[in-house]
Amino acid sequence: MTTAVIIMGSLGLIVGIGLALASKVFYVYVDPLVLSIDDVLPGANCGGCGYPGCTPNAEAIVAGKSGPDSCVAAGSDVAEAIAALMGVSVEATEPDIALPGCTYGVAKADTKYAYNGINDCRAAALLSGGMKVCEIGCLGFGTCARACPFDAITMGADELPAVIEERCTGCGTCERVCPKDIITLSSVTRRILKEYTVADCTTPCQRRCPAGINISAYIGHISQGNYRDAVLVIKERNPFPTTIGRICPRPCEEECRRQYVDEPVAINFLKRYAADVEMESGKRDLPYKAPATGRRVAVVGGGVEGLSTAFFTARLGHTTKVFEATDKLGGLLRSAIAKERLPEAILDWDIQGVMEMGVSAETGVQLGRDLTVAELLADGYNAVFLAAGGWDSRLTRSPGARELETPIPGTYLLLDLIRPRQADEAGVQVGRSVAIVGGGKLALTAAQKAKADGATAITVIQRESEAAAAIDAAALAEAGLEGVTLRFATGLTRLWGSGTTLAGIELTDLANPAERTSLAVETLVLSAGRFPEMIFVPMPTTEDADTDADAAADSAAASATGDDLAWAAYPPYKDPAYSAETGIHAKGDQLTDYSGAIKAIGGGRRAAASIHRSLYGIDLDMPEGVLTPEVYVQNVDHVEEVRAYPRRIMPVADSRELAAGSELEKGFDEHTARAEAGRCLRCGLICYRHDVSTDAPGVQIEETVPG
Repeated sequence: MTTAVIIMGSLGLIVGIGLALASKVFYVYVDPLVLSIDDVLPGANCGGCGYPGCTPNAEAIVAGKSGPDSCVAAGSDVAEAIAALMGVSVEATEPDIALPGCTYGVAKADTKYAYNGINDCRAAALLSGGMKVCEIGCLGFGTCARACPFDAITMGADELPAVIEERCTGCGTCERVCPKDIITLSSVTRRILKEYTVADCTTPCQRRCPAGINISAYIGHISQGNYRDAVLVIKERNPFPTTIGRICPRPCEEECRRQYVDEPVAINFLKRYAADVEMESGKRDLPYKAPATGRRVAVVGGGVEGLSTAFFTARLGHTTKVFEATDKLGGLLRSAIAKERLPEAILDWDIQGVMEMGVSAETGVQLGRDLTVAELLADGYNAVFLAAGGWDSRLTRSPGARELETPIPGTYLLLDLIRPRQADEAGVQVGRSVAIVGGGKLALTAAQKAKADGATAITVIQRESEAAAAIDAAALAEAGLEGVTLRFATGLTRLWGSGTTLAGIELTDLANPAERTSLAVETLVLSAGRFPEMIFVPMPTTEDADTDADAAADSAAASATGDDLAWAAYPPYKDPAYSAETGIHAKGDQLTDYSGAIKAIGGGRRAAASIHRSLYGIDLDMPEGVLTPEVYVQNVDHVEEVRAYPRRIMPVADSRELAAGSELEKGFDEHTARAEAGRCLRCGLICYRHDVSTDAPGVQIEETVPG
């Protein structure tokens, strides 16, 4: 008996020691914060957050891979509770919703493949790319619908996903399982920030439009008589539909596939018709905007670019105010276009639409004369955007352009430095250190003038390589400019200063963009017909350098007046066609006013997107595969089985009507507009509709496509 007790006791001791050792070896530490957040989460384990349960989501939140508001099964109170545990704040955000992005399903594709035994889009995508000739087209197996945790997606009769908006939580499950990026999350903010890529189903006309308007969508609405919906589609990317419908140079029509049959669709005249219907009704329809962010943005310049920037910035949820030097908004649209082409009442209607989006404006105020960048930042603006326009715009503000303009502290245009001045004109106040950017041989003249005015350290900066530049060290010596520094293949990427003083600039080696250097300068001279588009933000103080960027900016603004507030400035991201360029006044940048209002609208949206990204610390990098003219995109070079129907001609006013104040182009009536809209082939990437249109409104379209 005693022996048995000893044996059992020994075994128990051994097991106990083994368990103790195992507990040390296999011990798993659980972060108390993860446990706290897991307790707050509802425990639905629905997978809508993108993780297999609430505990993994709690771990992702703590790791910074998921946000406090990532739980789609909970309300704002849960998000606020998690944020409090994390020591952060939650800002009101607009809901995301799934949005299908394909035009034609497999059922309507002329060429398709059958894969026996496969019923999953991801598996089909691994076999020759899928089931359609179109490289990015929907495969139609309904994987997104089966994956949706909330039964918010169904497959329609056209074998394309249809979203039930009332059920969609924006969880992104469908987006994650779609191998072709056909269904993605969408919101006002996402659409404004979006640059089209090779993965998007875009039409030729949309790709050519500088504003990126979804042209086939709004023409489709017009053909059905849904003019309100048509205008809202246009306003997604264009806040001036009534104006642009009269003055656009119509580059989109150059790419219209209808030209392979007869003539391009009258795209711009149709835009004008839908916008005129809205204007004549007297009831304006405004596109959606994001919830208020509490951030304030100042836009300097009330021309089409500045107003477009303000429109899109307001739609992103920011409180926006426009400062304009003249007594009226509109810029060159008001002063440089004949009234029979663009009556002022038409322009005023569109400008009022921008104001109704929540934008305010102050006229008769010129930056550099009546207020400064630093004063605006000290007044509580989180960002200031400069869209003052080019030389033509300046002439409208100051006939003869005699008034010296200095919207950017310490910065001047080269022409202002070197041109002869009358006795009563103010001259450029040159500091001891001067940087002259661009200008070729004129840079030598500018350097001579700066030296004569007392500059002791002069740097001439050229974007061209030494071999390609128009000047060299020998030219400097010949001009009596010994001691002047000459830098080649260099771009200007950033400015900084305090109050009304410029302190320095950042230079980037164009051969090696990662190599950046700083140069202390008091005066900057730019060889262009306009000041560059720049975003100004408060510069964090040294103590704030390692803190949150927003808090640092607020601290800098709160602790300084306009006289000494430190600021930094940098350009918005570039047009995708020139995204590889670096620095201001690069290839593709505006060196004077925009050549077309529609291009300025596109520039305004990019500026708003850049401001928004800057406010949230998001990089200004382009997405992978962004569309440019050099990027290969599937397309067609002919269309089949489409009848020829001539383009409808816009009626014009005769001399008596013009004398009575009529517009030159009189616009379409409803019958003509809907018939012309019926000529649209409703293209996708390579698909289009065979046309059976007639002259009657509400034409019927046979939905058969080549791929």
